Amino acid sequence: MPGLIDIAEADLAVTLEDPVFGFGQDITVTDPDGVTAGLVGFSGDIAQVIDPDTGTAISGRLAHVDLRISSLEAAGLGLPKEITKRTEKPWIIDFDDIQGNPYKFKVQQSNPDRTSGMVTCILEAYVE
Repeated sequence: MPGLIDIAEADLAVTLEDPVFGFGQDITVTDPDGVTAGLVGFSGDIAQVIDPDTGTAISGRLAHVDLRISSLEAAGLGLPKEITKRTEKPWIIDFDDIQGNPYKFKVQQSNPDRTSGMVTCILEAYVE
């Protein structure tokens, strides 16, 4: 009999990956070696952030994706992470906004939750 944590990870298949009953949205992930996989997850791209120095809302950009770790592994990918050296290729995340406009990002920060089986990647705009 599966435990509660196993059930919660399985529920991510609906909450993160189901386009009808969950937040499922097509997301393409490319690792630094060029391995690309089409996944389904949750994305966000908002234009208001909080200035950490003043606590004031300011115009900015905060984009992220949430993906199941098990889906990344099944696609032959590891956990996305920030690549700090400009001479190295970054992890690339592509997705469309609600109007169908395509956007390309690189992973700025990776926050895996190994208890729930999900990774949240904070993104920044990327131009090749």
